[in-house]
Amino acid sequence: MKVYALLLAGALALWGSLPLSAQGIEGQAVTLNTSDGWALSAVYKAPKDNGPVVILLPDLGKDKTAFTKFSASLARAGYGYVALDLRGHGQSINQGEYTTFAREGLDNEFNKMPRDVDAAVSFLQKKGVSAQDIVLLGCGLGANVAAKSVTFTPEIGSLGLISPTANTRDVLAIPAMRLYQGNVLIAASADDKKTFLEASVIRNVAYLTAENAGKEGTITFLTAYDLSSHEMLDKYLIPSVLQWLAVPARPEIKPDIVPETETEVAAPGVLVVGPSDTEEALIPSVLE
Repeated sequence: MKVYALLLAGALALWGSLPLSAQGIEGQAVTLNTSDGWALSAVYKAPKDNGPVVILLPDLGKDKTAFTKFSASLARAGYGYVALDLRGHGQSINQGEYTTFAREGLDNEFNKMPRDVDAAVSFLQKKGVSAQDIVLLGCGLGANVAAKSVTFTPEIGSLGLISPTANTRDVLAIPAMRLYQGNVLIAASADDKKTFLEASVIRNVAYLTAENAGKEGTITFLTAYDLSSHEMLDKYLIPSVLQWLAVPARPEIKPDIVPETETEVAAPGVLVVGPSDTEEALIPSVLE
């Protein structure tokens, strides 16, 4: 029995000494402390040549290892990252697990997750990474948390939302899009009409904000097929997201020039209505 115990202890010690890449995701294991007492497990990998760093926020019920494939692609492309276990997830459970959190309420633990992001941002700033070189990228719940976080840190350079929704565990995505003026990438699966519709509304609100701020071209919208969240990112979107990280702001698309002699003629009995900038007009009619 003593021999077995010694072997087990030795195996655990060896496991703890293995590089983190052997446990799923490559990088330096770090602990980030939030302002309200959570000790968050994270993995940090520095960028090459002082490039951008992506803070990776997993979906509900997922942990940082859900970004194993994507983080490897980031590293190959020279980008740094902080892959985070949000409070109550993975190894970040010193104050409880997410299954015990209240599902509703604007002050529930899910709505306090922007403090997790703030801890990651503070960690990077101590490493000398400027806010403009930080990218928040989340999947599902992580996307909503990322969106809400830029309400408090609007200086963040870019925001990536994979499968965001209007409301996940009462974490709302749309209010932040009325304020944030940085580069935004939104991706949604066309197979799930409800989620796609909500992501499209988020995109349109973000677009109007950018347009009103004179920053056309800073909103990118990607679609995929039957998958969502981390699965959609891994299977369909990695090359596109890497391209967006390299060139997050697209050039303004100029409208075609219509000859002055051409006039638009409405069919008899058809009322021609111009586009509206009100939010009631933001829902894509193609999904009705």
